Amino acid sequence: MSHPYLPAVIDLVRDAGTAILPHWRSELAVQTKADESPVTAADMAAHRVLFDGLTALDASIPVLSEEDCALPLAERAGWTRWWLVDPLDGTKEFIAGSEEFTVNVALIEQGRVRFGVVGIPANGRCYYGGEAFGAWCSEPGGEAQPLRVRQQPHGAFTVVASRRHSSPAQEHLLESLRRQFGELALANVGSSLKFCLLAEGAADCYPRLAPTSQWDTAAAQGVLEGAGGEVLDVNGAPLTYEARESYLNPSFLALPKGVDWRDGLLALASRS
Repeated sequence: MSHPYLPAVIDLVRDAGTAILPHWRSELAVQTKADESPVTAADMAAHRVLFDGLTALDASIPVLSEEDCALPLAERAGWTRWWLVDPLDGTKEFIAGSEEFTVNVALIEQGRVRFGVVGIPANGRCYYGGEAFGAWCSEPGGEAQPLRVRQQPHGAFTVVASRRHSSPAQEHLLESLRRQFGELALANVGSSLKFCLLAEGAADCYPRLAPTSQWDTAAAQGVLEGAGGEVLDVNGAPLTYEARESYLNPSFLALPKGVDWRDGLLALASRS
């Protein structure tokens, strides 16, 4: 089972990556947006590819992109489905010359992720999936491989962390996890790849008690849900994407479904 738009979106994500690569590891003019985040010509090149391509695919579905998000709530509140797009997630990693930047596209229906696509322009890898379809990873020229979360740690309990973003609450949670699970293995990676590590069974948990925006998480949440994972707020409710005045997400926990340590993790997070 799949979604009829999924193959076309995978192609568009790859095309957006192709538009980004000429700017990678080259001299860049970096501008600062109102929220102090950086933006480059690469972000805008990918945005144009995705906006034009998604509009051509189905003009009835609005596109909400990080690079074109000044849309009033009164307009967005009437949407029942829309594309949620981050043309270049991990701009700071991109500027630093790292490979850890992605192109993210999610289809949102009634506030939930229908499917998501996460492309890595630097190596051509693409993750995609949704709760109703499963999840896969494809390499250039290779067969797509199914993804599945792991139910038990392989050795040390592995927590995915951000290279650049933490908070006192997050550090407190990590210390609480150390007391419960012993010394942790920390997997530091940028952009939406943090969810993808869980989806491919390479990590156990991704707690985020520091700010993120909706376009940072939706596509990779679709991949993780397709691989048997879930993304919850600290009260245990699914992370959803209803139209709100702010695009900021609440704190959340990404983890495999059905693990026996789920409730304990939620209790620790709610106290952090």
